[in-house]
Amino acid sequence: MEQKSKVSILVVPFPAQGHLNQLLHFSLLLSSRGFPVHYAATPTHVLQAKSRLQGWNPSSLHSIHFHSLPIPQFPNPPPDQNSTIKFPSHLFPAFKAFINIRAPLSSLLQTLSSASTRLVIVHDPLSSFAGKEADSLPNAESYNFQCLGAFFQLSFPQVSESFAELLRAHDLVLPARDSCRTKEFVEFVNRNYYDKEKSESSTIINTCMKLEGEFLELLRHEPDFVGKKIFAIGPVNPIAIPEGGHRHECLYWLDKQPEGSVLYLSFGSTTMLSENEVEQVAIGLVQSRQRFIWVLKSADRGNIFAEEAKETSSKLPPGFEKEVEGRGIVIRDWAPQLDILAHKSTGLFMSHCGWNSCMESLSMGVPIAAWPMHSDQPANALLVTKYLKVGVMVREWDRREELVMAKDIVEAINKIMVYDEGKEIKQRINTLGEAVRAAVSDGGFSNAALESFIAHITRC
Repeated sequence: MEQKSKVSILVVPFPAQGHLNQLLHFSLLLSSRGFPVHYAATPTHVLQAKSRLQGWNPSSLHSIHFHSLPIPQFPNPPPDQNSTIKFPSHLFPAFKAFINIRAPLSSLLQTLSSASTRLVIVHDPLSSFAGKEADSLPNAESYNFQCLGAFFQLSFPQVSESFAELLRAHDLVLPARDSCRTKEFVEFVNRNYYDKEKSESSTIINTCMKLEGEFLELLRHEPDFVGKKIFAIGPVNPIAIPEGGHRHECLYWLDKQPEGSVLYLSFGSTTMLSENEVEQVAIGLVQSRQRFIWVLKSADRGNIFAEEAKETSSKLPPGFEKEVEGRGIVIRDWAPQLDILAHKSTGLFMSHCGWNSCMESLSMGVPIAAWPMHSDQPANALLVTKYLKVGVMVREWDRREELVMAKDIVEAINKIMVYDEGKEIKQRINTLGEAVRAAVSDGGFSNAALESFIAHITRC
């Protein structure tokens, strides 16, 4: 008779890159501690998560049990490049189809439950039905994994008086919630995912005390968190990149550049710059005279592997590539972001400020030029630039409907890489980066939180 595993772990991410990525990092952290870890998603998104993994030896994936759970086919529309609203509504068909994972997931839960003394389900808030399915199993317990920071979470569903007081103390003004998401998405979340009678006893957050200590303390007193454990274990991304193996060609180019001299530009996987924005960025890069790596690709479709998903409509101005030859690289495909941010030649990250990108940049000690697009990104940009003071804004959120001009892009770059104020920002991010890396090392706050979580799920 096959022996039961004492503790088995099932991870269920939401099918968007920032969520797939963080939960795969977390899965690998747990599997490296000897736990049998299962990762369940749609066939497309299992492949997406595996193909884009960075910072780990590829052989580490062999330690994870991947489960490709079937769902019906769904439309795969392209992003609207020139939409005035940056929220990725083109991904809705994939999001809606994802709900159908619930039935095969229930069968998987039954199988894993029967083979385990204790089954631990770790799910994204937008996969909360996994926790609901676990309620019927006598040996299962579920945990909410937050892919977003504590600062952003404190703004929903409404701002408490204690949070408002802290915001005033730091002279921070939150962006209006309705300006960051579409009404359709809010209705979708409320209808399908948000379970007001949450059964989770604990929450795991990809953040750390050194970044959000004040906000984590406040979060513990919020109604949804009172009486529950909060494990702030971030960053979940690796902080030491393994050497050897295949290297992207851009890294060989980086090897030849002076330390801290390269600007890295990437605006995430869910949105893309408009044609006019691409033109202004190109002009700004020419005028700035700085070295750069620019990731210029189409936003992800629901199925990134479909033939039509290989199309891209981002065209550079005539003569641009000749103008910057030798000084910059344009990458039209997926880029090794962790490797780029960890490289000593990278001196600035112009980013959309998705939480995954923020955590990677902060943990590598790279300042951020913030250009938020939607969702939590405006709040993250505020945290980075006004609270932590380790970055600058490319464009303030209340000017989001205006075209960002080349002169504003050059000014943001110069503030970090040319002007004296950049020296202070670099000094702060160097200190903060060291603190964040120390947090996940032996004796650090985040490492202790992970050990506490492990002790909790292995309790007698």
